Amino acid sequence: MTDLQASLMAIGGTILVGVISYNKWQEHKAKKTVQRAFASEHDDVLMQPGTAEKKPVADRHEPTLAPEDMISGNEAAPPVATAVDATFTEGAVAPEEAVEAPAPAAAAVQKELPIDELIDCAIALELASPPVSGEKILPKLQPLRHVGNKPVQFIGQREDGNWEPVTNGVTYYGLFAGVQLANRSSALNEIEYSELIMRLRQIADEIDAEPDVPDMGAVMASAKSLHQFVAEYDAQLSVNVHARSAPWAINTLLGALERQGFDLRPDGRLVMPDGEGGVLFSLSTNVTLAEETTSRLTLLLDVPRVTPSHDGFGAMIACARMLASRLDGVVVDDGNQPLSDTALAEIAEQVNDFYRHMESSNVPAGSTRALRLFS
Repeated sequence: MTDLQASLMAIGGTILVGVISYNKWQEHKAKKTVQRAFASEHDDVLMQPGTAEKKPVADRHEPTLAPEDMISGNEAAPPVATAVDATFTEGAVAPEEAVEAPAPAAAAVQKELPIDELIDCAIALELASPPVSGEKILPKLQPLRHVGNKPVQFIGQREDGNWEPVTNGVTYYGLFAGVQLANRSSALNEIEYSELIMRLRQIADEIDAEPDVPDMGAVMASAKSLHQFVAEYDAQLSVNVHARSAPWAINTLLGALERQGFDLRPDGRLVMPDGEGGVLFSLSTNVTLAEETTSRLTLLLDVPRVTPSHDGFGAMIACARMLASRLDGVVVDDGNQPLSDTALAEIAEQVNDFYRHMESSNVPAGSTRALRLFS
């Protein structure tokens, strides 16, 4: 072996050892990053699973008023098996002293905050040097508004101890982030939660704070429990108006529907407003707008999204009867069977029972909480 060959072998060995060492260092660094993202030394006060047994209230419905799909009248248990033993005041410090937990009367006000202890996972961001200005932290928070299809919100504690969405022009002594645990489509999953924690840690580094991360297993259990509740209470009821003879011309029909009070939304939906910015029920022509005629209209009530005081079911049936009278049609179910007054009265009572169950489950129909969950 020549001196040149020996030198090349020595250089190659040195490079190989260096590459292996660098890879080991990178592996160790990545492992520490993952451990930091998933580790939590704190018990999750807001997301502890409970032991209450849930009883189903209603199976998920396809839109129909057929007798076999009427809403069940079983008793309801609370929607989420969580123990809420903390409020947003816990752990946050006012300028000179710790803020006391709010009295029960104050808790009702906090329900209108964008972070709801029943349907959100609340994560404290412990400020290293409070207070901080809204102008400083808001630009850091604004990019994080969703993980997957779950909304993310931030609230801050003012000098007077009250909580509000973080805004400019205010100084804050405490911060909370909140992510919605479930909606109609799915529960918060591990990937979404991991993304949230990773991005919260980045934000926390930028604003000099430390997130108090809840245990992933507990959060996932609560998310699945909440989604189960949403699935059980996800009830939609429909009624149809069928033409007795010739089909209706779409252009003439749309004009008549708008005069009846329907709004044609940009997405093509026809909705009946409730007078307060919400929707009582919607209407489908069952054909595309490119079609010239239709012989069937379907009115649909999204039960959990309409407050009982608006009587969405009664308003929908009254509208269907009026349309049938003016358009020479008949009110029928999905099987084209005429709906009698007796059948409709029985369904109306089922709807009222359903609303009572939702009320007892702390998710009143048409409330902000219900609108968020059933979205």
